[in-house]
Amino acid sequence: MRFTQLFGRTLRADPADAETPSHRLLLRAGMIGPLASGLNSYLPLGQRALRNIERIIHEEMDAAGGQELRMPALQPLDLWEQSSRAQGFGKHLLRLKDRRDRDLVLAPTHEEVVTTLGRSIIRSYRDLPMLVYQIQTKFRDEARPRGGLIRAREFDMKDAYSFNADDASLDQTYQRMALAYRNIFSRCGLNTVMVEADSGAIGGKDSQEFILPSEVGEDTIVICNRCGYAANTERAEGVLPPSPAESPLPLEEVRTPGQKTINEVAGFLRVSPGKTLKAVFYLVDGKMVFVAIRGDLEVNEIKLLRALKAKEARIATPEEVRGAGLVDGAASPVGLRGVTVVADRSVTSGANLVAGANKPDTHLRNVNYPRDFSTDVLTDIATAQPGHGCPRCHAETARWDAGTLETKRGIEVGHIFKLGTSMTDPFGVTYLDAQGRQRPVLMGCFGIGVGRLLAGAIEANHDEKGMTLPASIAPYQVHLVALNLDNAEVAQHAEALYEQIKAAGLQVFYDDRPESTGVKFNDADLLGFPVRVVVSPRTLRATQPSAEVKARKESQPRVVALDGVVEAARGLLGT
Repeated sequence: MRFTQLFGRTLRADPADAETPSHRLLLRAGMIGPLASGLNSYLPLGQRALRNIERIIHEEMDAAGGQELRMPALQPLDLWEQSSRAQGFGKHLLRLKDRRDRDLVLAPTHEEVVTTLGRSIIRSYRDLPMLVYQIQTKFRDEARPRGGLIRAREFDMKDAYSFNADDASLDQTYQRMALAYRNIFSRCGLNTVMVEADSGAIGGKDSQEFILPSEVGEDTIVICNRCGYAANTERAEGVLPPSPAESPLPLEEVRTPGQKTINEVAGFLRVSPGKTLKAVFYLVDGKMVFVAIRGDLEVNEIKLLRALKAKEARIATPEEVRGAGLVDGAASPVGLRGVTVVADRSVTSGANLVAGANKPDTHLRNVNYPRDFSTDVLTDIATAQPGHGCPRCHAETARWDAGTLETKRGIEVGHIFKLGTSMTDPFGVTYLDAQGRQRPVLMGCFGIGVGRLLAGAIEANHDEKGMTLPASIAPYQVHLVALNLDNAEVAQHAEALYEQIKAAGLQVFYDDRPESTGVKFNDADLLGFPVRVVVSPRTLRATQPSAEVKARKESQPRVVALDGVVEAARGLLGT
């Protein structure tokens, strides 16, 4: 490819609306063209990088036993109602009607479609296991698209689905896909962390995310500093330090005029926030729920939804709280009637807590569970925090601080699920076992955001000058730069070298523009192709006509005779 023929152009300065390094570089390098919020065109350089990523995915998926297919992005809404996921996806689900007034959706994922295909194909245990995949466009009406390709409304995804006879078979497929994912991310230049995760609207029982640690990521992961335990904050558990042993004291009512927040009440009564009981009011699937948790902790809404087997939760408004007969700022489960109470297990780890008295400007000292209040649900609904103990280390050693938790930001680039029968039950997908008995088919689901993977690769492979993508996914392997093209000798040798590199089977990008040396070198650093070859009057005046050859990440070039350039480039590329 010649630069003068490229559909696209590089930018000298960072675009004002670019939010992340990958977004800035994708725009500056002319790899994507924005259309609207969350909608981007892939320009030729970006498309080549995307195709290289897809090639790696195809190779690893095929090696794992996957069969490629392609399913429609336009789907009937009634499939989503049959799976009960239309409500779960909520406003993310893009809906439309056709000319016959039939309800349709633009697919955010393809579990419903592939399950109906499985129902029509699978008959007996001889048909199992089966693994199919596709790379297909997905649509989600994101409330806040950001970061160029990190969160978009239209995006490409590799989604794979397995059909299995039993848990053992599903686990084998799951582990095989986990290995394939590690291979994919490694080949794309990403060092990911595999973490426990919540299944969300996809459903199923077990799931894990592949997270690329990055300060621009939207996800927060929790990692043990000792054993390697890792989980998304939606899933992570923490072990609290043991509280000092105390004998329960009698309840005592105290006036707390104007004190409503945990910090205000704790400061007024001269206790630590960990000695208080926090009350949080939620509307869960439209029903008021009273949540009690120790005052130094935060409610994890995903855990709350999981505990109640609910689909939607939000903080209740002050008007809704008062309408339910509750006292905002001075509420507690003590003596509470007529409202579902969910308590975090932290309420059992302390004694003589301060809690609301369920009347204005009044609190109670020495509240103890279960002496003074009961709950409908008692479970872990707290967000794990840095400094908490690791649950895995605690289980092994019985010491809360054997390993402690740390948090990191990251970008989710892949997610694998054990769906079990959560999709096959609604669609009636069964098989006959060896004894002729009808059995439910189990499923797995495995996704990679292809565009997000490109963005993640740039986040992990760039410097202050531009991209440093690995040769496996860079749009081109060799960047040929000709300086002073008005010099006939330079033009002649650069042209010959361009044809020679192409003939050797290397992907070469030739900067044949009549631009200055500074502009060409800056663009070469920006685009960041793995190997740069420079032909100039100076290199041609060497003992024998030569060129400068350097890897993008090297600071100094080496001078190589023109007939040795291809071999030198191959050496740097490792081919």
